[in-house]
Amino acid sequence: MKTEKTPIKDLLIITHDTFEDERGYFFESFNQSKYSEFLPEVNFVQDNISQSKHGVIRGLHYQVGEFVQGKLCSVLKGRVLDVAVDIRLGSPTYGMHFSIELSAKNGQQIWIPPGFAHGFSILSDSAIFMYKCTQLYSKEHERAIIYSDEELNIDWMVENPIVSEKDLKAKRFNEIEQDFTFD
Repeated sequence: MKTEKTPIKDLLIITHDTFEDERGYFFESFNQSKYSEFLPEVNFVQDNISQSKHGVIRGLHYQVGEFVQGKLCSVLKGRVLDVAVDIRLGSPTYGMHFSIELSAKNGQQIWIPPGFAHGFSILSDSAIFMYKCTQLYSKEHERAIIYSDEELNIDWMVENPIVSEKDLKAKRFNEIEQDFTFD
């Protein structure tokens, strides 16, 4: 397993070891003892899996208060553009986003700690997306930034996006509360 830093502090790309032969492939999607080497304080309490078709955009979501979440994201089938936006007030990269293509084939994951809004778009015909969370989902603590915010200027790499009604009603980046500060 290999980890690499991104241009935004605290976001990590993880590439797991994949073992392939004529039967197919095998990899560990998570191993507490290995991950604790670079995420020593992290405890996952919920796994989420979503299946979506091409052109779907989900996000940009985050949770606040006692339900802030860190997420370990990966793709089990297909290709996804995964996006994290730094919403930590005082961060040198506040308002910047980082995107990466995750796929079942490339064996990469991204660690998104609390203090980031998160979303993804489906680049393949369909995709199965999985993310481990450090806190349970709480509807009352969920917040969102609209995917098409001009200030963030994210290229989701899809035409004619399919977005939920809830996500279409999300706030603009300059309207969100300052729920996170940079350490």
